[in-house]
Amino acid sequence: MDRKIAFVASDAPSAQTARAALIGRYGNVPEDEADVIVALGGDGFMLQTLHGTQNLTAPVYGMNRGTVGFLMNEYSETDLRERLTAAEEEVINPLAMKAQGADGTMHEALAINEVSLLRAGPQAAKLRITIDGRLRLEELICDGALVSTPAGSTAYNYSAHGPILPIGSDVLALTAVAAFRPRRWRGALLPKKAHVRFDVINPEKRPVMADADSIWVENVLWVEIRSESEVEHRILFDPGHGLEERLLREQFV
Repeated sequence: MDRKIAFVASDAPSAQTARAALIGRYGNVPEDEADVIVALGGDGFMLQTLHGTQNLTAPVYGMNRGTVGFLMNEYSETDLRERLTAAEEEVINPLAMKAQGADGTMHEALAINEVSLLRAGPQAAKLRITIDGRLRLEELICDGALVSTPAGSTAYNYSAHGPILPIGSDVLALTAVAAFRPRRWRGALLPKKAHVRFDVINPEKRPVMADADSIWVENVLWVEIRSESEVEHRILFDPGHGLEERLLREQFV
């Protein structure tokens, strides 16, 4: 029996055109009735789709109508049902961010790629880092810092010279962005179960913003980050092109 498909697409004209063509060929059902959700766009839209469908049981199969498409499969209209049948599933857990703003407001968000803190003024940020309740770094002077999942380790984390993590590893990457002091500090690998806390030192003079997959919180006083094991994102990839292969391939280019 053919699986029921829900097609979703970014606002890009190429994605919308592809969605119309695929619906004409395979039909379409609402997302909450689908056996599988096909997302058409780039990596940003894939993250948006995963967040928006995290309470549904259907896995998400992406086809690239964007640029990089690290989380996407190649686009094709003719053999979709066969590809869905053969697809391999990856299950990833997001990060949970909790942050307090300078006005006392508490903010919570989930991030599939990373949670990052970035300076929001002309001066470098000063951050204090605590892991599982134990102070690990008294003062990090930097443009920012981030905690990345394995799935997100080739994104902003890699651009900030952080390590690429194997998809099946139970670790997180803690990476500095343009660290000034300690000048040679290159970050750390943390157990997936680690609870990370950043405290902003002198936030009035050195304001910092926090970002969880493009959900921004301005003027934070502190940010806590942990892996959210109760939330599972199911992503489908063509055989031989899953996240593990993509992460390996990225290290040899």
